[in-house]
Amino acid sequence: MTDATEGESTWDRLRRRKVVQWGIAYSAGAWGFLQGLQYVSEAFAWPTQIQQVAILALLIGLPITLVVAWYHGDLGEQRVGGTELAILTLLFLLGGGLFWRYEHSGSTPTAPAPATPAGAAAVSDHSIAVLPFVNMSPDKEQEYFADGISEELLNLLTQVPQLRVISRTSSFSFKGKDADITEIARRLNVAHVLEGSVRKSGDTLRVTAQLVRASDSSRLWSQTYDRQMTDVFQVQDEIAAAVVTQLQVKLLGAVPRAKITDPRAYALFLQARTMMRQGTAVAADENAMALLKQALALDPGYAAAWTSLAMVYANSAGGGEDPYAENLRLSRAAIGKALAIDPQYAPAYALLGAIAVFQDRDLAAAATLIERALSLAPTDPDIIVAATILARRLVRLDLAIALGEYVIARDPTNPGAHIHLSLAYRYAGRIDDAIGELRAALALAPDIPEAHGWAGQVLLQRGEATAALAEILQEPDNFARLSALPMAYWALGRRKESDAALDELINGYGTQTPAAVAGALAFRGEADRAFEWLDKAARTRDTYLGAIPVQPLLANLHSDPRWLPFLRKHGMAPEQLAAIKFDVKLPD
Repeated sequence: MTDATEGESTWDRLRRRKVVQWGIAYSAGAWGFLQGLQYVSEAFAWPTQIQQVAILALLIGLPITLVVAWYHGDLGEQRVGGTELAILTLLFLLGGGLFWRYEHSGSTPTAPAPATPAGAAAVSDHSIAVLPFVNMSPDKEQEYFADGISEELLNLLTQVPQLRVISRTSSFSFKGKDADITEIARRLNVAHVLEGSVRKSGDTLRVTAQLVRASDSSRLWSQTYDRQMTDVFQVQDEIAAAVVTQLQVKLLGAVPRAKITDPRAYALFLQARTMMRQGTAVAADENAMALLKQALALDPGYAAAWTSLAMVYANSAGGGEDPYAENLRLSRAAIGKALAIDPQYAPAYALLGAIAVFQDRDLAAAATLIERALSLAPTDPDIIVAATILARRLVRLDLAIALGEYVIARDPTNPGAHIHLSLAYRYAGRIDDAIGELRAALALAPDIPEAHGWAGQVLLQRGEATAALAEILQEPDNFARLSALPMAYWALGRRKESDAALDELINGYGTQTPAAVAGALAFRGEADRAFEWLDKAARTRDTYLGAIPVQPLLANLHSDPRWLPFLRKHGMAPEQLAAIKFDVKLPD
């Protein structure tokens, strides 16, 4: 054998011992095996982990095959020796270690893992989503009533601190969609789902409800209620109590009970609330206002209706459809009536707080009011959103992020909630997180206003002007697009296009939102004109003005000697904001 191998090259030796041939044959066989395995896996919808394990095993097998070939490929003349045994043992140990690491890494789940929303908690047995009840009434126009029953049940359960209840926007996002209970529960990160139907005919009411455990789609409880309309509130109370009992929630107090009012006023209130969420702002508010006034004519002691009417007036004041001062006066008067009826009605305090933030720019008063609202309804998602906005304007960005993540955990498919959280991330300098939340919002609602515009502004903040322009040009809302276009063109050195976009912004929206014009001018480095428009924003009570302390694209003004005096004049200087007490504790 020595003579035969004398002067033999390494390549010739590998071929003689059939290492090359075995390696080629093994690779070809492994490739064919994997192709067949992929076909079978797709046909039978096997988990991807099977293919991953097969690839790992074949990779480990390759060096073992080559070692065996080296020692036994030359006509099998050599017996297993100590060196070969040691090498094979080492390879098997290394392979076993790789398998152990793979199994315990948790990086390759057996099925695609759903994206976990920011702040999402692990699935708790004390978690539930209330789906919109199906309208079984002969009159299909009664759908607002079925939706209203569902929402009122959701609101009752939200008042139980020990329950994690998914907010309305996310629960109702599955309405009319072909999704089973298991999929809905997975998307909403809950263990239970409450569903049902409502049939209303004249004064007769049939409500069917059932509580389903998501893990196995088993029905834990169901009940049908045949009642008169006058018993609608009692039915809601009974369903809420049944859910709490079935979920074995240990209450610190009594089960919350529905507020009783005239059933006819209640139906009008539900219809008005639906109207406020539909149609154009002006038409919807006008129709809602008429319905709420009818409800209050039937029951002048209806605090929720007074608060909703106040909200319609406040929206009109902010949008400029009617005289500003008069609508604000009417809004405050309606809230006053609501609180005179029910001094513990949290939404009324929250609405007063929102008016203090946007219309009055009195952040100290807003903090007191929103704290009061949260003390009365600590898990109300709308009130927590109001607290999030206030925290941003107070530059309490850690608090704003914590509140935003809390809302997302309970409202994961609400695109607006993702936008609110993105703003907090952006102002805190967490650019990637901000873009991620905007992408989440757009995935849920591709046509949602402002998301593309905000994404463009975030990209400008990161210095990616070309990507920013592409994003901004996709923005469907004209104001949001025009607010960002002058900055994007300016960053790209396209002065004429920036000027044209700025002129269009001024001509179209300068009267309503001068703060947006000031922002574009500040980005372009035109400090004198920017301060002129900031003064206009202050005079016209532009609701966007309160966000300027945290707006990154106004950074060019921060070193200007006029910046701090302007903030101080309008109660927004750092020391003024820091002096405002705003203590918020998130529920467990």
